[in-house]
Amino acid sequence: MFKALFYVHLISVNLFLLIYLFKTILLLANKNEGLAKFTKLIKVPEMIASTLFLISGIYMLTQIPEIKILLLVKIVVVIISIPVAIIGFKKRNKMLALLSFIMIVAAYGMAEMSKKQKTSATQQGIEVTQNGAEIYSANCISCHGTDGKLMQMGANDLSISGLDMNAKIELIKNGKGAMTAFGSILNEQQIKAVAEYTATLKK
Repeated sequence: MFKALFYVHLISVNLFLLIYLFKTILLLANKNEGLAKFTKLIKVPEMIASTLFLISGIYMLTQIPEIKILLLVKIVVVIISIPVAIIGFKKRNKMLALLSFIMIVAAYGMAEMSKKQKTSATQQGIEVTQNGAEIYSANCISCHGTDGKLMQMGANDLSISGLDMNAKIELIKNGKGAMTAFGSILNEQQIKAVAEYTATLKK
């Protein structure tokens, strides 16, 4: 369920950004007639993208174990940008329309910053340890839980996993859906240690 909504969110956000980028360009270029036609043409897809964007985003928020300050700032920025955009395009106000687009892009940038901060914290936390349990605790508990059964953020139940060791290693290395790809964060020995530790969680 989470993985499907994660991809819905990703697609709807990108579609939303493209629509607003095009509308902003038309407004800034004084193409009012073209903007009116485009707005009319894209009205239904825009409503669908906006609705999916909000619904999938709200659902994913309910699945996050801990909401950080940067995420809260991102949410506030997105919420403010919506009425600013509506007023800007309705009144053909270039500054408000541009401000709204910048806010939406900034919110997207904050999401990327959050990912990088998590990666950086992960690298500092694991240091040079090869212990699978320690690495698992530093990186995996928030979604998989101490027993592997938490299933937050669309995570699989590790206690009933049917994957063999090679498949586990590949999954940890490359990630899947909302799961981080640890290939650039952990070395081969650390990835193998985590995979071996997750095998101990199986019933």
